[in-house]
Amino acid sequence: MRRRRATAAVSSAISGQSPAKNSPLPHLRNILITASLSKTLSQSGTRNLDANTTPISEPIVLHILRRNSLDPSKKLTFFRWCRLSLRQNYKHSSSAYSQILRTVCRTGLLGEVPDLLTSMKEDNVNLDQTTSKLLLDSLIGSGKYDSALGVLDYMEELGGCLNPSVYDSVLIALAKKKEMRLALSIFFKLLEGSLSYIPGNVAANELLVGLRRADMKEEFKTVYEKLKRFRFDTCGYNICIHAFGTWGDLESALSLFREMRDDADICTYNSLIHVLCLAGRVKDALAVWEELRVSGHEPDNSTYRVLIQGCCKSYRMDDAMRVFGEMEYNGFVPDTVLYNSVLDGTLKARRVVEACELFEKMVREGVRATCWTYNILIDGLFRNGRGEAGFALFCDLKEKKGGFVDGVTFSIVVLQLCREGKVDGAVKLVEEMEARGFSVDLVTISSLLVGFHKQGRWDWKEKLMKHVREGNLVPNVLRWNAGVEASMKRPQGKDKDYTPMFPSKGSFLDIISMVKDSKEAEKEASTPLEDDDPWSSSPYMDRLARQVNQPKPLFALARGQRMEAKPDSFDVDMMNTFLSIYLSKGDLSLACKLFEIFNDMGVTNLTSYTYNSMMSSFVKKGYYKTARGVLDQMGDNFCAADIATYNVIIQGLGEMGRADLASAVLDRLTEQGGYLDIVMYNTLINALGKANRLDEATRLFDHMKSNGINPDVVSYNTMIEVNSKAGRLKEAYKYLKAMLDANCLPNHVTDTILDYLGREMEKARFKKASFVRTKPNNDPSSS
Repeated sequence: MRRRRATAAVSSAISGQSPAKNSPLPHLRNILITASLSKTLSQSGTRNLDANTTPISEPIVLHILRRNSLDPSKKLTFFRWCRLSLRQNYKHSSSAYSQILRTVCRTGLLGEVPDLLTSMKEDNVNLDQTTSKLLLDSLIGSGKYDSALGVLDYMEELGGCLNPSVYDSVLIALAKKKEMRLALSIFFKLLEGSLSYIPGNVAANELLVGLRRADMKEEFKTVYEKLKRFRFDTCGYNICIHAFGTWGDLESALSLFREMRDDADICTYNSLIHVLCLAGRVKDALAVWEELRVSGHEPDNSTYRVLIQGCCKSYRMDDAMRVFGEMEYNGFVPDTVLYNSVLDGTLKARRVVEACELFEKMVREGVRATCWTYNILIDGLFRNGRGEAGFALFCDLKEKKGGFVDGVTFSIVVLQLCREGKVDGAVKLVEEMEARGFSVDLVTISSLLVGFHKQGRWDWKEKLMKHVREGNLVPNVLRWNAGVEASMKRPQGKDKDYTPMFPSKGSFLDIISMVKDSKEAEKEASTPLEDDDPWSSSPYMDRLARQVNQPKPLFALARGQRMEAKPDSFDVDMMNTFLSIYLSKGDLSLACKLFEIFNDMGVTNLTSYTYNSMMSSFVKKGYYKTARGVLDQMGDNFCAADIATYNVIIQGLGEMGRADLASAVLDRLTEQGGYLDIVMYNTLINALGKANRLDEATRLFDHMKSNGINPDVVSYNTMIEVNSKAGRLKEAYKYLKAMLDANCLPNHVTDTILDYLGREMEKARFKKASFVRTKPNNDPSSS
């Protein structure tokens, strides 16, 4: 009986006839109609639906859209059929639009969102806050940031009042799309508006990450000050610690750690170790790592990577290899980047045999070597006097398939050929470089220009135009050179007559005041009297965080970047190129004129390379007061000193005969977190040797070896020379033997020194023989 009633109700509904009045089963009727329509949609879609006979109402549409057994695409087709075919009798409600948008978001059909929003606008239907938030989150989660911003535009055009929390999704979308200016505008407007807007942790963190990646330092600090009144989560603290530390603000990074110490996780300690390494305080970073090993925070892969890279950049290779070995012992597998870092540090420390063994281990472990790996090897072989091996490796890699060489590889070999005076071979290599499709960059052009000028080859313009055909770099270089030459020929203004170009603020001997005394630094960075927390994961880190007035790093372990030319502009990299050309020829006046041109143009973003080149040239010429003026101008323009700057300072003090001051600068440098490379060691050893302070020179030589840096040919030549001139021939011979035992290849300077050593040894033998012959004649007993 019930079955006949239900069948009659469905038949009458489908046929367009109205059922009996006051039907007792309206809900059952909708269910049966929904089931019938769902079956039809599943089998044939909307082809068999008749707009005149199909009874459609909002409850039926909602039932169909919520039916899990129906394919989402069928739901979307039915939704559009209802809107287009039943335009006069039916109009979708806000609930129907919300349901279809939820279906679209859940099933990943986000490409249909713009059409649905257009339909909403035509039907004058507003979207509720819950659905709009879900829609924005779905679009952002799938990486469709443009569509997410389009949703916001649609919602504003529809006139809906947005919940402030919806803007979190908007800020995330803008940060992901790198539209930081627009994101900041919306963020500040929301904070200053009448809405009680409190940004969520995810939105705030994404905004801070976007500002950090865009290197917007001042904007980052402004947002940080705005958000400081709200409580950061652990991720937010980690982001701020990393950002401030990367920008050199160690004190702010440590103060943030002091605030969130109880919530610190392994990512926090990784950020702090990275910050300490960037600031040159690798010793402190190692101490923090030592404590983490026995605490509840187990070091992870990032901890080892950051610490090993910091040790390699600061020439602490013994520590780097110790951490590397423990990393492998704990089950972590080093990747290509980590192997590259260790290879680079080992080769710079002149430990060629260990570097080769490490590379063989890398291949044996199945770690893929990239172009950067081979670039490091080739460059390291060249720098360690293994030019033939480096060139053989380069030629072997060229013949292999698989992309083992790139433009940087060719540039390294071109530079080496130019250093050896083989300019014609360098030009042929540049031609091959272009034939392989690699672009000739400014570094390669600079190497060629310096090589041409050193050999007096004034036809370099024609050669470059002939061999470097593609691109517009060479025309820009030539145009730049023409502009510089024209500027050089202009008469100099008389308003600067008798005015020093680099006014100094003191004598070069007062240079030690740049580096604070260690006791003064300890006094400024005094630690408040506070007991250590016995439950702390890292008491050493806590003591660092409690220090006030953290001393700024003398020079950071920043990553170098390959210079690029900017077309049609007087850029600093191009200036450094021509500056190196003029200084390589010893033409200091042209270099000063070029520097003055840039000063007159108002260029202030000069690099440390610019100042170091000028200062080194003045020191070599004996113009120490002018060199001090360059150093003062470097500080006035907020250009950070690097290790090359201190190399020049120590060289100047040594040539002035003040090896005591040079040694004092070096001691204070190491006490304040600085590090020594082999050039600095050689510079100070030479200064101490010329000052006849041979015992100190010997101790420094031994100190270099104990720190994991193998002496190079310059180190051995210096020790042989200073001992020979001091009459310590046995010591000189000992260093000669050690040089040969270490497989350190001699150069032409070694030959000159050995000639001098041979003459001195011959004089000593002759003097001894003369003394033996004359002794009987002078003996009173013989008369």
